[in-house]
Amino acid sequence: MLSLTDSIPISSHLNDTRFNFLSQSGSRNLRQVTLVCSRPRVSFPQRNICRCSTTEQPPPQRRKQRPAKQSDEEKGIDPVGFLTKYGITHKAFAQFLRERYKSLKDLKDEILTRHFSLKEMSTGYELLGMHRNVQHRVDFLEWAPGARYCALVGDFNGWSTTDNCAREGHFGHDDCGYWFIILEDKLRQGEEPDKLYFQQYNYVDDYDKGDTGNTIEEIFKKANDEYWEPGEDRFIKSRYEVAAKLYEEMFGPNGPQTEEELEEMPDAVTRYKAWKEQHKNDPASNLPSYDVIDNGKEYDIFNIIGDPESFQKFRMKQPPIAYWLETKKGRKAWLQKYMPGLPHGSKYRVYFNTPNGPLERVPAWATYVIPGKQALLIGIYTLHFISITG
Repeated sequence: MLSLTDSIPISSHLNDTRFNFLSQSGSRNLRQVTLVCSRPRVSFPQRNICRCSTTEQPPPQRRKQRPAKQSDEEKGIDPVGFLTKYGITHKAFAQFLRERYKSLKDLKDEILTRHFSLKEMSTGYELLGMHRNVQHRVDFLEWAPGARYCALVGDFNGWSTTDNCAREGHFGHDDCGYWFIILEDKLRQGEEPDKLYFQQYNYVDDYDKGDTGNTIEEIFKKANDEYWEPGEDRFIKSRYEVAAKLYEEMFGPNGPQTEEELEEMPDAVTRYKAWKEQHKNDPASNLPSYDVIDNGKEYDIFNIIGDPESFQKFRMKQPPIAYWLETKKGRKAWLQKYMPGLPHGSKYRVYFNTPNGPLERVPAWATYVIPGKQALLIGIYTLHFISITG
């Protein structure tokens, strides 16, 4: 019978009570493990030696901290380079600059979504707003793509929304949302309208070339004599001469009376050769000479060859623009004949009919605005002209 006092050999899978550990320093420590239950002592038999060791690993490398560059700090403080240029280190001023720079950048991005460049946006005043036209009128252009109706209201028309409105169709509204309104100058009592519908006026100078007293007929005669060669203006002076001769030949008293009497009309080549043979002995003329050359190809269109000398002579001529400028009259002639469609000092606004209802506002390109709850525009485009006469 087994009792606790008997010595019993106990074995473990380790089969060894001594373990060798290899420290990082390389020394070995042998330890003997003894299990004591009671007398007599129980010990593990020693068979093999089991040694455990760990390989030596290098310590982890520390990341090198990137030194803060002075330029990085300056970028956070000075986005526009103003502080570095002048050596300013004031933090409050730097924060102000950073916020203002961000606002400018956001505004620029918003502008460039609608306009091609800042220059294009800044030159909008050349087209939009109120402008005096040389043909005794005032042109108004406004951009409102969401509006259905546009008009100018003011004290000059009794604040009427129908007297001065944009015309229907593309005459007053295009597909891009621009509205165009024309304010014609009013003819004074006892004055006759201009003979020329394109009569121009100079609103800055008192007198111009058109105030010399020359009539329109005299100016046009001088222009025709200089520009046209003798005989070139034949079809301008008598436009229906060729048509009348053709009608007389075909349907006149000497022409065929019935369809049976109408002979078969020859082709174009035959008629041209007959005409050339008929006029071969004509005297020399200053008119341009032309000729038709047939290349002999089927379905070929006849090539019209002109005289190189006549062509060069025609290209060297300049249009009679100088004579057109002689018709332009000065400011005094304009004030004597017309009253401004928008008098100086007039108060006006632009009226729109939108899907949300009627709307009145001050145009974006206003010259002068009276502030207040009901802002108004003042027509001062004629200030220089009226003050001189006053």
